[in-house]
Amino acid sequence: MARSLDDLIDALSSLPGIGKKSAARLAFYLLKRPVEDSEEIAARIVRARRNLKPCAICGNLAEDDRCEICGDESRDNSIICVVEEPSDVSAIESAGNFHGRYHVLGGALSPLDGIGPEELNIESLKARAREGIRELIIATNPSTEGEATAAYLSSVLKNGKLKVSRIARGLPAGGSLEFADKATLARAMDNRTPLE
Repeated sequence: MARSLDDLIDALSSLPGIGKKSAARLAFYLLKRPVEDSEEIAARIVRARRNLKPCAICGNLAEDDRCEICGDESRDNSIICVVEEPSDVSAIESAGNFHGRYHVLGGALSPLDGIGPEELNIESLKARAREGIRELIIATNPSTEGEATAAYLSSVLKNGKLKVSRIARGLPAGGSLEFADKATLARAMDNRTPLE
């Protein structure tokens, strides 16, 4: 195979969720397109990389000092949803039913990877929690690291006035009990809600 093609496939396969076969399909697709299309994609990647930075308030991606969510005056300032990454903000926003603010940690606690509380955006969360916040919703991933992060945040942020909650976990809509793992079934039972 040509060296340039190998290099392109290697670069594409370094992206998360893209294996060698998918990278090869993408590479061949891009090579069939006009050169201008590839240049436009490359320019958009570079522009996004140069223009996007963490929001000074919440840590979400922003082109200015504040992200669009922090700049939206119609949002509820008394509720903060704590997430690991900016991609989690996008996922929650797509559901359309949360109208509070966010706080992006920039990862999850992982002592084996050398990620402790100091490496995450926790100090600014503590400061925000002292500014009239009514509730913190911890929406870290249901992984070992996400659970450890949620437990740590609950222990350092909980006080008499501040409600700290965790998003419910369980079976996905359209899921089948037959294929669910034990931990998911246990969470679904623990997080059950009454029928009205």
